[in-house]
Amino acid sequence: MSREWFWFFHPFRVRYSEIDGQGVVFNAHYLTYFDTTITEYFRALGYDQFADAKVSGVDFHVVKSVIEYKAPILFDQELDVAARVARIGNSSLVFELGIFARAADDLFAAGEIVWVNTDQKTHRPVPIAQPIRDLIATRETHLAG
Repeated sequence: MSREWFWFFHPFRVRYSEIDGQGVVFNAHYLTYFDTTITEYFRALGYDQFADAKVSGVDFHVVKSVIEYKAPILFDQELDVAARVARIGNSSLVFELGIFARAADDLFAAGEIVWVNTDQKTHRPVPIAQPIRDLIATRETHLAG
């Protein structure tokens, strides 16, 4: 995984409340970094997932989270968390994420988050709408063809 894979980065600075007794970022905070970055990824695309879900009754559920820890992250470090949609299935999105040192190639963690598009009344998978697919494809050129 390298920075060149990504078009979107969201900055973070590690807060004291995010470190554990070992002086490193507590493992659960990595998922918070990933979740916040995915939200900002869609904001950068101009897609308001929250508003769309209210209107459509369809929203995404997280069905898989994977984190590979590469190096410890310490208090007050500045980070760039990268996100991209790696694959789009019929009803699923697979995100690849990386936590890098700010403006550097040092990779602290790599991750994968899988979402399934779900009818909020039945909680059953439904296809991802074409406008969402098209919007993602405007930036994720590796998904074309």
